[in-house]
Formats: sequence, structure tokens, C-alpha cells
Amino acid sequence: MAFFEKLIGKREEIDVEEFLNNIDVEEESSFENADAFVKPISLTTDNDLTMVLDEAKKGNIILLNISDLSKRNAIKLRDMIGQIRDGIEQIDGDIARISQDRVLITPSKVKIVKRRENA
Repeated sequence: MAFFEKLIGKREEIDVEEFLNNIDVEEESSFENADAFVKPISLTTDNDLTMVLDEAKKGNIILLNISDLSKRNAIKLRDMIGQIRDGIEQIDGDIARISQDRVLITPSKVKIVKRRENA
């Protein structure tokens, strides 16, 4: 086995948890050339609703976390998602639920394929 280690080098153990925790650590300077961003936003208040619509109008994609509101007030969640849907349709964007806790919102002229294709 020592022969193969010398030939290809020792394998390093990868700490997946540490890798995933540090994957989003990035310097702000790398954002200079971006045309748009994917922004995670948690929907809890009316201010968050306004922020979602403003970000979409700026051309950004929003990954909306609805888990907290869905547990606390399903009726308010339905009303807020309805308002977001109306605002997104006005700018020709798109909205789709991608999991139990997440909604994907896209800006003008970016559409979401909502059907799964068989591979």
C-alpha cells in the first residue's frame, strides 16, 4: 500500500460538514462583475414581502424561506404569497414552490420549468 501512496500521494480526509459550512464564505470583491444575484430571504413580515418584490424588480432571483410563517400563520402566508405572485406577474417574472419550505422567485423574463422531464 505504501507504494501506491507514494505513487498517487496520500488521500486526505475531507470534512464534509466543514466544507459545507465554509462554502458560502466569500469575499465581497468577487461580486463586482455579477449581473444578478440569488438572494435567500425569509418571509416573516410585510417588510420582507416588499424586499422580495424590490429584489425581483432589480433582476435578482429570490430563494424564499417560508417555513417560519407556514408554522405560525398559514392564512397570512397564503395572503402574502398571493401578493408576491401578483407583483411578480406584473413584472413578467415567475414563482414556484420548490420544497415544503422554499419558494423560488425569478425576475422579468426568467421562467421556471415546473414539470419534470424523464431522463
